[in-house]
Amino acid sequence: MSNNGEANLNQEELIDDLRNVLAETESMLKEVAADGSEQGKALREKIAANLSVAKSKLIETERLVAGKARVAAKATDEYVHENPWTSVGVAAGVGFLLGLLVSRR
Repeated sequence: MSNNGEANLNQEELIDDLRNVLAETESMLKEVAADGSEQGKALREKIAANLSVAKSKLIETERLVAGKARVAAKATDEYVHENPWTSVGVAAGVGFLLGLLVSRR
């Protein structure tokens, strides 16, 4: 379960990083827009194409992460409904351990 949590955290960090890169790239594209040379025009077109690809990949990644989260939530919900006492016992145990850890500090 911790590997899944770490993977979700890494995916969220990746999505945040992609958003930051996209924002920076859009900013650079606006700065290059003032350059009227052929080289500037070619650079703008290349940046715009790369930006479009990156945005579509970001959207696809967000959909995949959301889909995986829904599947995990559904599986958890089904497990809790099928094994309520086990779930209560595990939750109580985790709560007890967290209580011990917090009280030691």
